[in-house]
Amino acid sequence: MSYVNRMNPGVNLTALRGHNAALVLDLLRAAGEKGISRLELAERTGLTPQAVSKITARLRAEGFAAEAGRRASTGGKPRTVLRLVPGAGHAVGLHLDRDELTAVLVDLTGSVVAERRAPLAFGAGAEAVVETAAGEVEELLGAGRGVSGAVPGAMSGAVSGLVSGVGVALPGPLDHAEGVLRRVTGFPEWDGFALRDALGARLGLPVVVDKDTNAAALGLALAGDADSFAYLHLGTGLGAGLVLDGALYRGARTGAGEFGHQVLQLDGPRCGCGDRGCVEALCLAAVAEGDVEEAARVLGTAAGNLVALLDVDRVLLGGRTVFAEGDVFVRGVGAVVAERVGRGGGGSGGEGGGARVSVGLAPGGERGVAEGAAQLVLAPVFGRADVGGVG
Repeated sequence: MSYVNRMNPGVNLTALRGHNAALVLDLLRAAGEKGISRLELAERTGLTPQAVSKITARLRAEGFAAEAGRRASTGGKPRTVLRLVPGAGHAVGLHLDRDELTAVLVDLTGSVVAERRAPLAFGAGAEAVVETAAGEVEELLGAGRGVSGAVPGAMSGAVSGLVSGVGVALPGPLDHAEGVLRRVTGFPEWDGFALRDALGARLGLPVVVDKDTNAAALGLALAGDADSFAYLHLGTGLGAGLVLDGALYRGARTGAGEFGHQVLQLDGPRCGCGDRGCVEALCLAAVAEGDVEEAARVLGTAAGNLVALLDVDRVLLGGRTVFAEGDVFVRGVGAVVAERVGRGGGGSGGEGGGARVSVGLAPGGERGVAEGAAQLVLAPVFGRADVGGVG
């Protein structure tokens, strides 16, 4: 099936040259190594052939596109086929967990070029964490052979040299638009810290900040995993990333997906957020006691609430705690969701025909959040800011 970026139709206006170039880049990326002809680009963007020729000439001159051979046509001379040059641009994805840092360097296709992991002490304070993160990014860029820092002038500002920027994913709550952290559960001293500006000033690169769950969900959405799904991340905490009708849903204040703090037990154990009986506290307590099946049952109960509320197609599970016992969590969460959705008259579960809601592990493993963070930077380059970038 041919790929069309229906969310961002092209328009033949000089003022939108950057927008139209992003649409063409997106189609080049989707075409892969086999490439795509200028005529196909015109048909799928709605741009005139002349406009496409001008855009592709500029992209070739700037190193973003190259010839990928020729393809026989139905009449006339063979068509020249173009492809994306993956190494023409890169982005850094940074996952700051409460006790660990994961950093990846990806090319324009999202393929990982280099990776680093390091211990992280979130409680050491903002300045210490920024310094650690900046040092790891600098080491990462040194490990990415042939990849340099930011230089101006490429893609009319959409790409700033070979490294477009740094996407940072970490626990919320936070303000995605301003790049400011709020009262991160267990670390209230971070409230009001302008992480985006601080890390950007330290590195000299553009920085985008979002919740870890949103970053992971963005990566899954761009991979076309499902039109509507919930990504549930259980690691040192618990949260959700929501994709509704193909777009990442953050809410008015980046508050959507604070899934771990729905109360399931009014007289339950005290949670780090101050409430009692939150699903996060119940899950982590069960894991600490070695009762993974109980943790999966609790998580499934909360997931069932979410499915009933949003009517999503799929539930994807991630985070180091989940990946450590993947089969147990998929089976346990899937059973509870299946029962819940079944009572509502629909199919469910992770297997079998006719299923309306499936439960499974998120692809990408523990690196998924960091890779999604890099997509926070790349999404606008390809005209996909409506899915999850900064616009």
